[in-house]
Amino acid sequence: MSPTSAPRTGSARHDEVVAQLYSRWPEHRIAPSLGRIQALCDLLASPEKATPVIQVAGTNGKGSTAIIIDALLRATGLRTGRMTSPHLLDVRERISIDGEPISADLFDDLYDQIAPLVEMVDARLIDGVRMTAFEVYTALGFAAFADAPVDVAIVEVGLGGTWDATNVADATVAVVCPVDFDHTHILGSTLEEIAGEKAGIIKPGSTAVLAAQHPEAATVLLDRCAQVGAHPVLEGVDFAVLDRAGAVGGQMLRLQTASGPLGDLYLPLFGAHMAENAAVAVAAVEQFLGGKELDAQIINDGFAGVLAPARLEVLRRSPTVLLDTAHNPHAARALVESVEENFGFPRLIGVVSMMADKNIDEVLRVFSEAMTDVVVTRVSSTDRALGIGELVDRASGVFGADRVESAPTYAEAVELAMRLADEAGPAAGVLIAGSVIGAGEARALFVSPDRDRDREPMVTVGIGEPVDPASDWPASDDDPQGL
Repeated sequence: MSPTSAPRTGSARHDEVVAQLYSRWPEHRIAPSLGRIQALCDLLASPEKATPVIQVAGTNGKGSTAIIIDALLRATGLRTGRMTSPHLLDVRERISIDGEPISADLFDDLYDQIAPLVEMVDARLIDGVRMTAFEVYTALGFAAFADAPVDVAIVEVGLGGTWDATNVADATVAVVCPVDFDHTHILGSTLEEIAGEKAGIIKPGSTAVLAAQHPEAATVLLDRCAQVGAHPVLEGVDFAVLDRAGAVGGQMLRLQTASGPLGDLYLPLFGAHMAENAAVAVAAVEQFLGGKELDAQIINDGFAGVLAPARLEVLRRSPTVLLDTAHNPHAARALVESVEENFGFPRLIGVVSMMADKNIDEVLRVFSEAMTDVVVTRVSSTDRALGIGELVDRASGVFGADRVESAPTYAEAVELAMRLADEAGPAAGVLIAGSVIGAGEARALFVSPDRDRDREPMVTVGIGEPVDPASDWPASDDDPQGL
């Protein structure tokens, strides 16, 4: 498709488009079928086939892995498109070209072009359902990539794999990040069932890059490879993290790659899980390039271009405020280990909200190992969020009532947590976690919508001095992280 209307300026039209998208079934309501998205793609002349696809699934890590894959491919000189979900601040984040979200004008123009076709699919009521919001987002992404055009599309699965709208494409490289328990009411109650859903992205003749897995999940994924004739590339066998060490603002890595061991690789992200995501990303890019070896300079150039919002992101100093999307036990454990390894706060104040359909007690239990106190709140933008009263009760049962506070909004919860941290002394910190949607609400308090694109210092709304993530933090022997 080519744009047929003049670009519009201003936010009124974009707000209208977003409202129309939000009026559809949200992402947590699943109608398992590829019929609707396939019908729309057929009407759009199959944009999902216009470019090679790297598809990324998994319980945790798929978003950051997709971001790193994108950055590495751009470092090789390729033009990239990336689809991700959910968004934090604006729906435009879901569709990036060359590492940047598409403009509101382009997003809205693409929507105007496909809207009549969406209505045609709606009228057919395939499997008794109108097109869902996620299905429309997916079609918009493939249309944007075909129009650009891009050399490669990096597509993050929304939920599961087999019946996810993104699976309308046949990926050249299918990446499966660690599989664990989440969305069990949809994907299944066992690791085998969950892995079976995610294995659906592995298509005949493709290459499957598999992160380290629980044995139950690994068996299912390898069986799928055998069934469809896909070539498996395995963490721990074909690629690996050989060593890592803390560094200012991230970590230094030594990876096993297609060319053998490579060291002195700086990744501007914290945590062992991020090191593993980086190793998976390097392997995925090497496989996409036909087994071509990436040299250290390309990898370092790619890593340098990584921006991963709300992945143990430092939003502010004095006190230090960290933000993460961890919302299930596996992600919570990785987060806690990373915070303890990289920051070592003597006192850490949590700000937590959670969706009602999550494993709330177990996530809180993991958080309680690092958070000395917690301020619970509620996400305002969805009815899936657990109410404050119930979350207070659940948190009190884990932390003890004397360690639990509450606030009705994220702004008030963050203010309270920062005040508690100030009272605790200069070494105390604040950690915001528990919900992806909540991370977006919290991030909006600190970050201007265009800050990631323009690399400008953050702005705040009544919460004090921000941190400029592009600056070099001073480090000392007493404060090796410069915090």
